[in-house]
Amino acid sequence: MARPTARRVVLIVNPFASGVTLDRLERVEAVLGAAAEVVTRQTEARGHARELAADAARSADAVVVFSGDGTYNEAINGAAGQLPYGFVPGGGASVFPRALGLPRDPIASAKRIGDALAHDRTRSIGLGRVNGRRFCFAAGIGLDAEVVRSVEARGRAEDGRRAGNVVVAATAARLLLRKRLHLEPQLEVVGYGRAAFVLAACGRPYTYAGPVPVKLSHGGSGLDFAAPKRITPVSVPALVARFFTGRVESSPHVLAGHGVDTFEVRCDRPLPLQADGEDLGDVETARFESDPDALAVLV
Repeated sequence: MARPTARRVVLIVNPFASGVTLDRLERVEAVLGAAAEVVTRQTEARGHARELAADAARSADAVVVFSGDGTYNEAINGAAGQLPYGFVPGGGASVFPRALGLPRDPIASAKRIGDALAHDRTRSIGLGRVNGRRFCFAAGIGLDAEVVRSVEARGRAEDGRRAGNVVVAATAARLLLRKRLHLEPQLEVVGYGRAAFVLAACGRPYTYAGPVPVKLSHGGSGLDFAAPKRITPVSVPALVARFFTGRVESSPHVLAGHGVDTFEVRCDRPLPLQADGEDLGDVETARFESDPDALAVLV
């Protein structure tokens, strides 16, 4: 017997996400309202989306999140596995809805989600976990987490919005130049070897550089990881090219795993950890795990 069509949807909105405006929010509400009763909840502080999603699981039939990737991450950690989720792109990159095949335009994406609501259409997907924290598409220790932390340290603009992709790219470039394009091994991927930093993804692009997906592999189930053994001025161009072509795992200078269930990282000293662009603090050890069929998505 088919499940009943969702009747009540909690729409979680980060009003400070770069792509969220009052006009777009009203249009998203109207589109979703054609398929279900929509109750809008706006985030007020870091971690609030997790609370709102957990509360929605007690009263709603679905959660839709209109924000950027960081708020998606908070929301899935509130109620993944308890009810279906929809993701409307409202951030500068919005990697996750793009990886799910949703349109970049928030109204067009909301229409797809509304149609999925109306026809009770979901798809089960896997997530990742690092030290128990779920992530939608990517996590990392070291260089990329340093970039996330540096961008967050800039604070927000007067309108409350975070820095955009251009600032993120410039921050990454400055950080590498400050290190003179040189990074020595500072952690161990247990059972694989030592590396300068580690990136993990759950079968989706690690991020996007404009329209171009940056991949650790060509996808699949389980976790993928890539950990360059060291970074030197000579190795950077080839490494960047391999990331953009999804061939980084084939480099002899990179420790890599594809479709693994779990792996562990031990750091020489506390290093920054990020998940879906959220700074999770410093860690000395981290356990990455595949979480198959963890989330029902409206697509």
